[in-house]
Amino acid sequence: MASDDAIGEILVEADALNRRVRELAQEISRDYDGRDLVLIGVLKGAVFFLSDLMRQLTVPVEVDFMAVASYGTATKSSGVVRILKDLDAVIEGRDVLIVEDIVDSGLTLQYLLRNLAGRNPRSLEVCALLIKPERRKVELQTRYVGFEIPNRFAIGYGLDHGERYRNLPYVAALKA
Repeated sequence: MASDDAIGEILVEADALNRRVRELAQEISRDYDGRDLVLIGVLKGAVFFLSDLMRQLTVPVEVDFMAVASYGTATKSSGVVRILKDLDAVIEGRDVLIVEDIVDSGLTLQYLLRNLAGRNPRSLEVCALLIKPERRKVELQTRYVGFEIPNRFAIGYGLDHGERYRNLPYVAALKA
């Protein structure tokens, strides 16, 4: 797959991803020590990041998933968010950490934060592997951030284009 013409410049190497996931897990484990933590993975892109992060945590965690759509097959978010799969667990009174693959415009995350806050969690924070500050349209607090990347369409390590490239062990830019 490395010879695929659609794979452009590598934005985050596999070693850097592994190292930063370990560091984030240490921070989260320290911050949530003795607390009842629920990780909410945003499907499908966050699956790789969430899996790696969970295995590095030293605090007990539960995991649940939401699936939302704002891209479809496009390379830019439509800004319209639809819930395709909702949580199975009740999060009222719980410490909740949303685990996102990438925060681009912030519109999808803003929607998720409002939706989940309405369910009265004890706390609600965000852990994003990647953020694109140049694309941000709304101000959001992202407590844990893996990497800032330039305004390029990212693929790999869970991120896709038309459901392809999720299995790359690194994050790369999609060639235009």
